[in-house]
Amino acid sequence: MTLFAMASLEALLGIPEFVGYIFVFVFGAAIGSFLNVVIYRVPNEMSIVMPNSACPNCKNAIKPYDNIPILSWLVLRGKCRNCKEPIAWRYPAVELLTALVFCLVYWQFGLTPYLPVALAFSAAMISLVFIDSEHMILPNVITYPMFAIALFIRVVFPLVFADNYFSDTLFAPMTWMYGFPAWLVSLAGALLGALVGGGSLWLIGEIWQRLRGVEAMGLGDVKLLFGIGALLGWRLTILTIFIGAFTGALAGVILISRQKEKDMQTQIPFGIFLGIGSFVAMLFGEQMIGWYLNRFIN
Repeated sequence: MTLFAMASLEALLGIPEFVGYIFVFVFGAAIGSFLNVVIYRVPNEMSIVMPNSACPNCKNAIKPYDNIPILSWLVLRGKCRNCKEPIAWRYPAVELLTALVFCLVYWQFGLTPYLPVALAFSAAMISLVFIDSEHMILPNVITYPMFAIALFIRVVFPLVFADNYFSDTLFAPMTWMYGFPAWLVSLAGALLGALVGGGSLWLIGEIWQRLRGVEAMGLGDVKLLFGIGALLGWRLTILTIFIGAFTGALAGVILISRQKEKDMQTQIPFGIFLGIGSFVAMLFGEQMIGWYLNRFIN
């Protein structure tokens, strides 16, 4: 479902569209380089500003010409220039992934006011996915601001822009608020989305813990879904949970099948799959929901 008018670089400035993709790719790779700092430093409670990046082995500061996203890793053949210690594959992988994700977001949203929001949301999801995969935590320093910023966006966008950027406001129960200011309807949708996302996950975890005596969900996942729900609304949040649960279960089956000693209690960071699910839902969620309803409900 397209809720707003998309603008292309060629239509606005007469510049070929591929130039826009090149710019977005380079910009995404640069943001990916910053995300590597976030992924490494935030779980270790280090400043993301100071000190400058350095080799973890020899402690020598990384020169600017050795810090060019993707290219420097290839030129150095994946090794530190000074001590020849291997540079983790994660660094170019995050840079390349962020660049490709940004291009996909640009392809879907074009030059619209929502584009920076979608790019920032995608960057946050990438950092959280990698942090959760390595440390099994979803830091409050990222999830709390995400929720607050989502609420801010849901209020400001209806006040500033004429187009509707939030699909949940077109469906019940938000349609029951007909006649109310658009910003208030949007805010109500954000709060409902947060409640559906974080609240439902918290309830499932609480019930599972009481029945089995085992913690099923961490509060980090709940806080993450508060932010996702506030931005995307209840429909896309439910889809996020479904995609996350499906991909998480599939990954769990594959992981358990490869274990020599089968352990059904194997822990898998759920934040990874919520991040994937939220990204898919943001880009293609309304089309997926529309396809499902047309095929199986109508």
